[in-house]
Amino acid sequence: MEFRYLGNSGLKISEITYGNWLTHGSQVENDVATACVHEALDAGITTFDTADVYANGAAETVLGNALKDERRESLEIFTKVYFPTGPKGHNDTGLSRKHIMESINGSLRRLQTDYVDLYQAHRYDVETPLEETMQAFADVVRAGKALYIGVSEWTADQLRDGHALAADLGFQLVSNQPQYSMLWRVIEDEVVPASEDLGISQIVWSPVAQGVLTGKYKPGAAVPPGSRAADEKGGADMIRRWLGDDVLTAVHRLQPVAQEAGLTMAQLAVAWVLQNLNVASAIIGASRPEQVSSNVKATGVRLDAETMARIDEILGGLAERDPARTRPPAARLA
Repeated sequence: MEFRYLGNSGLKISEITYGNWLTHGSQVENDVATACVHEALDAGITTFDTADVYANGAAETVLGNALKDERRESLEIFTKVYFPTGPKGHNDTGLSRKHIMESINGSLRRLQTDYVDLYQAHRYDVETPLEETMQAFADVVRAGKALYIGVSEWTADQLRDGHALAADLGFQLVSNQPQYSMLWRVIEDEVVPASEDLGISQIVWSPVAQGVLTGKYKPGAAVPPGSRAADEKGGADMIRRWLGDDVLTAVHRLQPVAQEAGLTMAQLAVAWVLQNLNVASAIIGASRPEQVSSNVKATGVRLDAETMARIDEILGGLAERDPARTRPPAARLA
């Protein structure tokens, strides 16, 4: 496993982060989820990402149970706050001081830890003054409940504003967690340049485009039973945009590129996002331990310029690049 610094901080994280968005506490049984976490540890992954909203807290509980016997100082545990949790009352969402302060305590209890290494704003809250949000994060850091603060899916302007306030309050905004893959490249034109200027890293989710870049979906064929695209409760809506025959045909053309690089399709997709030096880590999920042991082999892979050009030629016209697609919800989901 190789490691990269997170933003301008001194914190090193594994190039591959294990995330449990659509699996733990929902899609897979707890014993399988625990086996996946242990496989991640065995593969050298030290960084684990979750959120309070995943399975309404159950994902944090499963991860906490799976990691409870590990040396805490050897791990980097990340979680997030913003989306509705609990009974989803009027203050159970957003980035108000009340929700942040109550949410961090709930997350720490479920994760069975005294602190998280990175606490992230899961989205930008247009209904709460940014000053209130950043002051609350500053207080969370000073209380020792989080070591670093990050965000997720913030625009370039929002990153600049948040970074400036964090500096005024005496802490550092070190990361952003956007979607990023060969097919979803909306951060490249604005978010990445701004982040490079500010000393912010990307921790990217869905590097395999919800599974499409693994090659498991075939043009003109029904989606495989048990796959994410077949699960209406597990991300089928998100993956649907990539299931057109034009995309799937192009993805199929990546197979010889992966073979020549000595990689699986999934490994190629994960390695591709790690070629962007502003990316500190790629988040992988898994419903089976063998998926972890396979995908982790993307760490340390260096793709040459010819391979990168061939990928662009095959997928370039199909990739979403519009920076305007990096936008938070217009209002809270209460």
